[in-house]
Amino acid sequence: MKRIKFYEPVFFILFGLFHLHRIWGLIDRKAYADFWIGILNSKGVSYYFIMGILAFLCILGIITFFKNLHNNYWWRYIYLFGGVYVLFDLFAIATGVKFWHELLLKMFDISSTYWNMIWSLFVLLGGAVFILGLILLKKMKSE
Repeated sequence: MKRIKFYEPVFFILFGLFHLHRIWGLIDRKAYADFWIGILNSKGVSYYFIMGILAFLCILGIITFFKNLHNNYWWRYIYLFGGVYVLFDLFAIATGVKFWHELLLKMFDISSTYWNMIWSLFVLLGGAVFILGLILLKKMKSE
């Protein structure tokens, strides 16, 4: 029987909030870019805390997808495809993959004409994922 796991709404709400914080980048480019480039370059406690939470949630989602392989809801495909992407992103950042680091530096280039488009897409993604989390929470409570 298909059931929404108790952590699934939390998964989407947390990822949604993580992406929604990027509104800050639309308001104050320099402060936003300085903060994240600082986190990425320092690889201190904040870096490992954030990356650990993201990695844990992705691994949990991927496990959930495969444990329910023949009985999945449509949103669990997000765990697989999004989770693999995020885990690659975290791996590439942690190991210093050159082309990925250069891509991130371009993404955080505050003079880029694409700045608003890039970060607005992340904000829209965050909003959609956050709303999905709320919908799942409501559905789970009505099961």
